[in-house]
Amino acid sequence: MARTIVVTSGKGGVGKTTSSAAIATGLALRGKKTAVIDFDIGLRNLDLIMGCERRVVYDFVNVINGEATLNQALIKDKRCNNLFILPASQTRDKDALTHTGVKRVLTELHDMGFDYIICDSPAGIEQGALMSLYFADEAVITTNPEVSSVRDSDRILGLLDSKSLRAEQGLEPVKQHLLLTRYNPARVNTGEMLSVEDVEEILHIPLLGVIPESISVLNASNKGVPVIHDDLSDAGLAYSDTVDRLLGEEKPFRFLTEEKKGIFKRLFGG
Repeated sequence: MARTIVVTSGKGGVGKTTSSAAIATGLALRGKKTAVIDFDIGLRNLDLIMGCERRVVYDFVNVINGEATLNQALIKDKRCNNLFILPASQTRDKDALTHTGVKRVLTELHDMGFDYIICDSPAGIEQGALMSLYFADEAVITTNPEVSSVRDSDRILGLLDSKSLRAEQGLEPVKQHLLLTRYNPARVNTGEMLSVEDVEEILHIPLLGVIPESISVLNASNKGVPVIHDDLSDAGLAYSDTVDRLLGEEKPFRFLTEEKKGIFKRLFGG
């Protein structure tokens, strides 16, 4: 039975799509058959970060409308045999997503033997975002360590507890995880940024991962390669740890403290 996980937040620009790509890739690298769906109808960025934008022929809305089969629309990742991408439409309205259509696609993915379905949510609380979380079993709440981002994430927690199918049917609540992105310990120490403890105290959900602020994330996005493939970067390692925790492994949290500069760095900069 596939686990449906939504990667969501209230605020835009916090790294949801980067995180969706990294988590889906990490699961596939660990042998899990994984599909990642872009719910951001009208914009579509997931295919760029996954490096498959030129291979998009059919999209999520085409499948919902019966204009293509799911097999026609799914794009197999070039690097991972177990990973498939279902891109969003750039030309349709967000109202093209319906409960019936989304349910049919998710059911078909279940029937195709997928282990994980990652739903990449758009920002905010409009139709695409609500639809991405409606059928979720679990949610990765992605937030930056700043007050506005954390406040908006708190709103999403309220929606998960009230607007999901599990909430409607009185089932076990959507399991919630906290993913803190663009974390900079030096800025935390100067009071420019909330600490991990500050965010945990506000949101009260279990910490899944802390992704350090890193130029490698931007470089990976520009290359169309999920940053988790860069196992020499702090961000790539942090995402790898995050996936391991999602699979139930115990992993210590890294990159939470400011790196002390050695004598050469202090003398010559860097």
